[in-house]
Amino acid sequence: MSSKKIIIVGPAHPLRGGIAAFNERMANELIQEGHDVQIITFSLQYPGFLFPGKTQYSSEPAPANIPISVEVNSVNPLNWIKIGNKIKALKPDILILRFWIPFMGPCLGTIGKIAKKNKHTEVIGFLDNVIPHEHRIGDQQLTNYFVKSCDRFIAMSKQVVEELRQFTQKPCKMIPHPVYDHYGDVMEKATACAHLKIDPNKKYLLFFGFIRNYKGLDLLLEAMADKRIVESGIQLIVAGEFYGDATPYHQLIAQSGNSESILLHTDYIADDEVKYYFSAADLVVQPYKSATQSGISQLAYHFEKPMVVTNVGGLPEIVHHGKTGYVVEVNRAPIADAIIDFFETNKGAQFAPYLKEEKKKYSWESLAKGILQQ
Repeated sequence: MSSKKIIIVGPAHPLRGGIAAFNERMANELIQEGHDVQIITFSLQYPGFLFPGKTQYSSEPAPANIPISVEVNSVNPLNWIKIGNKIKALKPDILILRFWIPFMGPCLGTIGKIAKKNKHTEVIGFLDNVIPHEHRIGDQQLTNYFVKSCDRFIAMSKQVVEELRQFTQKPCKMIPHPVYDHYGDVMEKATACAHLKIDPNKKYLLFFGFIRNYKGLDLLLEAMADKRIVESGIQLIVAGEFYGDATPYHQLIAQSGNSESILLHTDYIADDEVKYYFSAADLVVQPYKSATQSGISQLAYHFEKPMVVTNVGGLPEIVHHGKTGYVVEVNRAPIADAIIDFFETNKGAQFAPYLKEEKKKYSWESLAKGILQQ
């Protein structure tokens, strides 16, 4: 395939988080395959009052091999016109607009509409969500504005494809979220536990990532109060920053009767720390109340860790019940049942070969081909 000129508009360094990490890894894959790629990221991603975390910015060094320019202001229409005209003049073969929340619809939609006026650039909407996890007035109109600016779409779960069909019949390709493979290799549990200063002889669950209501940490904390889990000595590591009020979670921990088994690491987890948490864990739990797809599942696959996920969104498409983990209903009781079954029946050894095989399906090369093939 001939070399393409590709521009990605979306989060990237110095912004932090899963979408930024994904965009950088995607750009790196396309560069390795011989394409001319740059990312245009946000100088202002969210106004402060819309951002629930401590900071939007990373303390990590910038990727060495990816051209990233910090230019897009999400709330300034004059800036959107400027960026749109810049991309129009650059005439990339492909413009990828990363869409994850309706708030970004006017900004990204305007950039796309202007850029494609050069009659050369194909605009791809890369969709994390179409229907947001947390609804606000005007979501449908903002999303519709964005959708109209795109020529085709890429989604990472069937649910997102179905959600898109509420807005358009334009082409949409479903490509599963690739495995995150740039956080280091799995290490011995004892080594990881020593780094985290926790007992390597304990059994560990891991809840990883930003803590938001839809991710269901409250259900997992309620499951930790199950008498069987209390008596088993199973420990829960919560690794990720609170995006919202932490008080209800602390109240659940206090009420659980099992607070000494719940280990809170609720600062932002730096990239070079990720491998320690997944290597220490025996089982990754995603008790989500709603979902599309999850980068956490793909982190678990990279580190070959079995999962408990709830039967929502695209999670059952990725985790195969009885082979790579458990798919359970959105309730504390089945979550607790799965956790107990895993440890009491030594399912870790049973799941291990399936995890090794399944992770092979989720390659960045497949994603790159999907972007380039109409």
